[in-house]
Amino acid sequence: MTTIPSAYSPSLGLYDTQKAIGLIKNIFQVKLCAALHLKRVTAPLFVDPATGLNDDLNGVERPVGFDIPAVGHDGQVVHSLAKWKRLALHDYDFFVGNGLVTDMNAIRRDEELDNLHSIYVDQWDWEKVIDQGTRNTAYLMDTVEKIVSAICGTLDELKWQFSDLNTQLCRDVAFVTAQELEDLWPELTPKQREARFTQEHKTVFIRQIGGKLKSGQPHDGRAPDYDDWELNGDLLFWHEPLQCALEISSMGIRVDSESLDRQLILSGCEARRELPFHKMLLSGELPLTIGGGIGQSRLCMLLLGKAHIGEVQASLWDEDTRSKCKSAGIVLL
Repeated sequence: MTTIPSAYSPSLGLYDTQKAIGLIKNIFQVKLCAALHLKRVTAPLFVDPATGLNDDLNGVERPVGFDIPAVGHDGQVVHSLAKWKRLALHDYDFFVGNGLVTDMNAIRRDEELDNLHSIYVDQWDWEKVIDQGTRNTAYLMDTVEKIVSAICGTLDELKWQFSDLNTQLCRDVAFVTAQELEDLWPELTPKQREARFTQEHKTVFIRQIGGKLKSGQPHDGRAPDYDDWELNGDLLFWHEPLQCALEISSMGIRVDSESLDRQLILSGCEARRELPFHKMLLSGELPLTIGGGIGQSRLCMLLLGKAHIGEVQASLWDEDTRSKCKSAGIVLL
């Protein structure tokens, strides 16, 4: 459901918004690559579903599939490139300490539409080779801080060119586990906990998402075959126009053979062991990695102080959303 903030007025008009979006995407990618030692690569829009490379997200979203007569089998639009990137690092001979980044575009047909969610997804999908010595919480937290620094640095350059922008971000990251949030506010839903904590601390990384908490429920769903549920998390910023926690990135250190084996059992997905990608992972053929996705439209929303994701990306919207936004003077691209 779309909500309209009271007295909302965008800082930038349509022309300057388009200019600013281009600057954000260029500046941030340069800063991200420098901070994490990444190289840009070309990535697929669709994959063969039989390979097991598509990301299952929470396990309930339906991928967009289509037949390809010239190839002889179906294709499937990616949900994300979490698994593809890891295989690419193996195939392209990337070495420890270096990684890749790509522009990922996807269609998530079952997304519930609101101010933050669209059926069109665009993000920087990145992945980096690590070794056993850096497969730990300290390395994860250090990587999060580097990403936050790149985001804040992008905002600094943006405000130098657009003096009307008044977005403020906190560079100091508050780290908390999903279980610690449940312990603090067991009566609240996970999203309510996120909002409460992020409003207080402004920039937050919630760790250990996917496994069941003491309540018997997970904080949020995670596919069992890319993130290690003990070494992952979500990066959120407090978004003043909507007075909400805005998730910018889901990321983590990826499963090794041991954690994949455990998580396939816990999630009841043991049939995936027979898929090519999973066989390689279980046999130790793929490199240890860390990676994630950083929402491009989400980052533009955050830095430009926009109230609706449709102000920074072109998508399709229901009649109620279009009507509410038009009445409020919010232009959907």
